[in-house]
Amino acid sequence: MRRSLTFLAAAALAGVVTGCGNPGAAEAGDAPTTESATTTLTVFAAASLRKTFSALGQQFEATHPGVKVAFNFAGSADLVAQLQQGAPADIFASADTKNMDRATTDNLVSGTPKIFAANTLEIAVPPDNPAGVASFGDLAKPGVKLVVCAPAVPCGSAVQTLEVATGIDLKPVSEESAVTDVVNKVQTGEADAGLVYLTDVKNADGKVKGIAFPESKEAVNLYPIAPLAASQNPELAREFVDLVTGSEGQSVLADAGFARP
Repeated sequence: MRRSLTFLAAAALAGVVTGCGNPGAAEAGDAPTTESATTTLTVFAAASLRKTFSALGQQFEATHPGVKVAFNFAGSADLVAQLQQGAPADIFASADTKNMDRATTDNLVSGTPKIFAANTLEIAVPPDNPAGVASFGDLAKPGVKLVVCAPAVPCGSAVQTLEVATGIDLKPVSEESAVTDVVNKVQTGEADAGLVYLTDVKNADGKVKGIAFPESKEAVNLYPIAPLAASQNPELAREFVDLVTGSEGQSVLADAGFARP
């Protein structure tokens, strides 16, 4: 009887010690938490990069669990202005070297920007081409409602270069802050024609018709990309730049109509 009581007391004591030594054991049946920290990588990119960079952002997220790529697509000049005013971002991709130079001069960029693509202008017209535009010179004809990008925007600067090279003085009815706005005005019939990038015509999926013209070779835009000096995620920023400039990024860009630099 004494042995039985001693055994029971020892067993009870062992149970208490075991419970105290493993406090998590009582919680083993609790549902595990599904929340995880998310790091946001913010990319400021030219409006003409929307489709390609959105696809590359999805690829980057797939290979970097816990990372969310957020984009700000706009005219390159507007993006630089936002960065100069302190807007937080990790990467800047411009549609021309001039606006990247502005960011570099203001010490906003980390390292040396890399040229990752080239683009040329095409004439965008509605599918039925009501104004009968067939050449760059036709854009200067009376009655043709032409829309272009503003001079500060890379596609607008390219238009100015073409005017000087050809001696043709264009009279646009509107100057837009982003190339996507030019495409939209042609799509909706607000304009008879617009000067946009070849890639924008391709991305319009038949909603506009593209007219190539030989003078476009006088104004080829080069696209640079760089991490930003104020980035909170410098290593991730470098990895995204590597994706864009590497074989996968170049394949996506080529499919969209961009030329290799």
